[in-house]
Amino acid sequence: MSDRTINQQPHTPHQAGPEEDRHTRHAHAHGSEPDDFAVQIADSVESFVLAVTEVAKGDEPGSAVSLLLLEVSQLLLAGGRLGAIEDVVPEDRFEPDTGPEPDGEQLRERLAVLLAPIDVYHEVFDPYGPPEKPNAFRISDDLAGVVSELQHGLTHYREGRVSEALWWWQFSYLSNWGTTCTAVLRALQSLIAHVRLDSPIGAAPDGADTDNDGLTDEQLEQQAGDLMAAELGIGR
Repeated sequence: MSDRTINQQPHTPHQAGPEEDRHTRHAHAHGSEPDDFAVQIADSVESFVLAVTEVAKGDEPGSAVSLLLLEVSQLLLAGGRLGAIEDVVPEDRFEPDTGPEPDGEQLRERLAVLLAPIDVYHEVFDPYGPPEKPNAFRISDDLAGVVSELQHGLTHYREGRVSEALWWWQFSYLSNWGTTCTAVLRALQSLIAHVRLDSPIGAAPDGADTDNDGLTDEQLEQQAGDLMAAELGIGR
């Protein structure tokens, strides 16, 4: 068991609507049956986990980026709902043990192979923080990490700990996977925009490139453009 610190839970930026707020006040007690809100969030979470797992199999590489763009967008809608409601506070001070965490390495590796050479992207971590250079991230690392976090909550949910699952999904959305998914969404949207608008994909800032594959920036740009053009059915 792990000790939770309730006051780590940030206050929500605005008040939820009366219908959604009502859902947060009912059926959130430990061991209670899930209400409509909890069921909808759980369905969104499970749909994302299953979809990313299927995409990572590589059976339809031509639609990978488009499908991931759609799934990340839909997950962020669920995250926005979690961020808009009042804080979910379960009865227990200690989080029940969910057992061994699932190994996400295979998922990460499959996504890395599928998304090469567009896996690496650059993002400023905190737009409200002090000015800083963009950092390099990998879509495959980010998505595998998000899936792992969501599965942790799913374990609670499937074992009947509804409020525990909602607490975890809300807290982890505000503290981690909301930011991660937002960055991934920007990267995926940018890829599609570059191809649709016939705009070349630029090199990494300051020539930085975390891919140690021996390819030049120009070759990476060409591969990324070819991949997106093929996916979207646009001739180059």
